[in-house]
Amino acid sequence: MEYTLKPSEFFLGQVGELSDDSARLIEEKLRLAKINPFRNKRIEGYNLFLFRIRFEEEHREKRVIYLVDKPYIKVLCILDRGKEYKDLKKYLKKLGY
Repeated sequence: MEYTLKPSEFFLGQVGELSDDSARLIEEKLRLAKINPFRNKRIEGYNLFLFRIRFEEEHREKRVIYLVDKPYIKVLCILDRGKEYKDLKKYLKKLGY
């Protein structure tokens, strides 16, 4: 079963600010996630099926956060790894989760 990607407006705005190489890398990794969304590491501590995709932008670790809600993969946001997911709760609330 292949899932359908549903990027949030917030995520699309964040991707627009990234370099072309980073955007291309995220696109490739999301294509793989469509086939098997459980391939990436799950984020613990939430009652949701939240997962993350690691990537690096200008020598800074970042994460793409997505929610698996069959048959959709809802791509929520991009977080800076340095903040240790402190903004995730705020983003989830903003997006209605």
